[in-house]
Amino acid sequence: MGTIFLLLAIVFEVSGTLSMKISGGFTKLWPSILMFVFYACSFTLLNLALKHIEVTVAYATWSGIGMVLIALAGYFFFQEQFNVAKICWVALIVIGTIGLNLNGKSL
Repeated sequence: MGTIFLLLAIVFEVSGTLSMKISGGFTKLWPSILMFVFYACSFTLLNLALKHIEVTVAYATWSGIGMVLIALAGYFFFQEQFNVAKICWVALIVIGTIGLNLNGKSL
């Protein structure tokens, strides 16, 4: 059950971050409102996931996968640039997340 909560928390966190980008610094009402709703859902689900998963593993997974998904969304939806350095740093985050999951309790 913790894994389901964590995966949903990641989906809501990514949705909140995308809404933040679309809100244009709180100049657009609905994306601004959605940002708060999505982040509230994300933190609630992360809190529920922590009942089943160690905090180091859950938070690293939540932030690591969320960051990778946001980087991909930035590239595909907002035409943000990728370069070798950016790809290397993202890869290190992914490697660290995998390492924590292998070392900690399984999801």
